[in-house]
Amino acid sequence: MSDTEEFEQKLDQLIATCQQLKRENASLREREVGLVGERGTLLEQNEMARKKIKDMIDRLRSLSAE
Repeated sequence: MSDTEEFEQKLDQLIATCQQLKRENASLREREVGLVGERGTLLEQNEMARKKIKDMIDRLRSLSAE
């Protein structure tokens, strides 16, 4: 194999690797967007649950004070 052919082969491999990494990067960025959205939803649900529990505790305290 000549130097030129070897260089072309390595260049083709480099291009293929670059394309694969671009696809993986795009996929990971999409997943990150989804996870950030999911995190926001879970934080909201957590806050709602915290408020409900606090309200229940307050009601129980007021009942026991009577």
